[in-house]
Amino acid sequence: MFFVRTAAQADLAAVSKLLGETWHATYDPIYGVARVSEITAEWHSVAALKSRLGRPQSEFVVADDGKLLAGMGFAALDPKAPKTALLHQLYVHPDHQGQGIGRDLFAELETCFPDAERMRVEVAAENGRAIHFYTRLGFSEVGHTDICAGKAGMPTVILEKRLEF
Repeated sequence: MFFVRTAAQADLAAVSKLLGETWHATYDPIYGVARVSEITAEWHSVAALKSRLGRPQSEFVVADDGKLLAGMGFAALDPKAPKTALLHQLYVHPDHQGQGIGRDLFAELETCFPDAERMRVEVAAENGRAIHFYTRLGFSEVGHTDICAGKAGMPTVILEKRLEF
């Protein structure tokens, strides 16, 4: 049984490993092994993750069973749109997908921003499974872009959910 808790510095190596394995399983067929390796080295290194731990107006959570981490999520208020929370990351290791862990991680994150009116996420346009997941959580498509986290050539679908407390 996994429970959701706030991430700590001691979790970062396991989170980095989880992200690398999940990204390769999900995105190798879309972007290729070399590009995924480059992205994970940049975005999912322990140093990159560490910078998120103390970020103001954010929440970094993990799904933990006491022995291993099966998922993680990170969201923060958008500095350009204070009533919008951006879901930057929500990943569940492929061995643990379909068990409700992603839903539980999201349920925690959506309660962390009581002043936000909406949550937004960008998903690779070719990741139909993720788009379906977010749609089931109540997100709807609001746009598209060709740039994801500063990387051109990564077509994404922009999804948004109204937050109501």
